[in-house]
Amino acid sequence: MSGTEALRDLLVDSFTRVHELVEGLTGSLADDVLRYRPDPQANTVAWLLWHLTRVEDDHVAELAGVEQVWTAWRGRFALPFEDDATGYGQRPEEVGQVRVDAALLAGYHAEVHALALRYVRGVDPDELARVVDASWDPPVTASARLVSVLGDCLQHLGQAAYVAGLAQRAGLR
Repeated sequence: MSGTEALRDLLVDSFTRVHELVEGLTGSLADDVLRYRPDPQANTVAWLLWHLTRVEDDHVAELAGVEQVWTAWRGRFALPFEDDATGYGQRPEEVGQVRVDAALLAGYHAEVHALALRYVRGVDPDELARVVDASWDPPVTASARLVSVLGDCLQHLGQAAYVAGLAQRAGLR
């Protein structure tokens, strides 16, 4: 196996692990757990899963030079946000407006996952070294952006699992 193939396999495995964790959460949680907030300022599981998927979609689509999956899903979510909102910087009131079911979150993430796999299966060292944002010092490369996306997704998945656990301890199923 070449170094490029090994790198692709690593990225496929990493994004697949994220997808499997999203599937695990969306496949087992009722709406009241998805909407649970340990306090009025806290993020809900639904918002965390929507946000991590929006960030993955936004960033990977930009890397791949393709349209975001969100364009086809935005109407199904019917959220009262700007069309390009990803959740970044949203206030607690906005977090509470993400009142969607697990099947919708799972479906959207499945298509974003497919986008991510199409992109990472085609990367090579030149693509990973490509500067995608020169406004930072050092400039952000495609590889740094992918690591950032994976880190963000995993962080929010951990938060979502924690909030779901709190909801279940509070008696919600």
